Amino acid sequence: MAKLSYKDAGVDLDVYADAMARLPRWTHRTYSPRVMKLDGGFAGLFQLDFPGQLFNRRYDTPVLVSGTDGVGTKLKVANQTDTHNTVGIDLVAMCVNDVLCCGAEPLFFLDYVAISHDDPPLLEQIVQGISEGCVQADCALLGGETAVMPDLYRKGEYDLAGFCVGVVEKKNLITGQAIQPDDVLIGVNSSGFHSNGYSLVRKVVFDHAGLSPESEVPECDATVGELLLQPTTIYVKAIRRVLEHYKVKRPVHGLAHITGGGLGENLERIVPSGIQLQIHRGSWEIPPVFGWLQGLGEIDSEEMSRVFNMGLGMVIIASPYYAQPIRDEIHACGLNTWVIGQAAEAEEGAEKVVVLDQ
Repeated sequence: MAKLSYKDAGVDLDVYADAMARLPRWTHRTYSPRVMKLDGGFAGLFQLDFPGQLFNRRYDTPVLVSGTDGVGTKLKVANQTDTHNTVGIDLVAMCVNDVLCCGAEPLFFLDYVAISHDDPPLLEQIVQGISEGCVQADCALLGGETAVMPDLYRKGEYDLAGFCVGVVEKKNLITGQAIQPDDVLIGVNSSGFHSNGYSLVRKVVFDHAGLSPESEVPECDATVGELLLQPTTIYVKAIRRVLEHYKVKRPVHGLAHITGGGLGENLERIVPSGIQLQIHRGSWEIPPVFGWLQGLGEIDSEEMSRVFNMGLGMVIIASPYYAQPIRDEIHACGLNTWVIGQAAEAEEGAEKVVVLDQ
């Protein structure tokens, strides 16, 4: 009887070892002095307080904030274009932007890569993107797991999941409960679809319109592949800049990461009782990629607004007195903003979020 090995089952341990040897260069570039060295072991270590000149962060009542997410079927586009070094940025962004909405500083990130077979160059590209996302978010890529599962995924396919832990001083926690009438809504631009609605995007672009990743989109001055793989914007440095600058006055009363469900569903999560958020239609610039997709698939405007961010990836709800200074801080980080609405007293039974004509 022939002897069988793990390699015969689809997992080559020698190739796996090669893949693991490629990753430290990408994880180590994300480390700060708060990452504690551990030779071997089964976990990553992160020091919450670090008494040094560069990292003199102290917490009286620290609250840990966690988040987890994936990239969704945007990975299908990565496979179609054989471009794998950007979806890791999306993975980090979807997690750290959520954690940020509590006012937290992202501390460290963990990834999970489930892949059909051992492929060291492919895995390195994926982790390169995750590393870049962590650098943009000022957090450490502290660890991860690669699961080779040939019977669950077709050859060349993979899936990603990410996990982020952040921290915020308890008194600085942002929940939305401080939102009050006359607060303003400041929308911060997105880079496009981010990582939401890709089942609809792919249905329209590839199945309905019959386009390929190489097809040119003149109105957007890009190819289909370039448009669909534009990484999700990471808002950490810009929002943390605002929160640090105004940590005494604390004029930011609410933060919402605009993902699947659009403005309405994501803003509803943070609206306190007795408050209504009023959004003015046409008060911000909608990137042409959304109009292109809508026309291509003849998608109803209401459906577009329910599925996509429509050009706004983050919304800040703040005291009107600080609106312009906050916008100036965001602009200094290379992002655009618009005042898109305001908070008001809500009548009994009224919707939490309404969209008004200009």
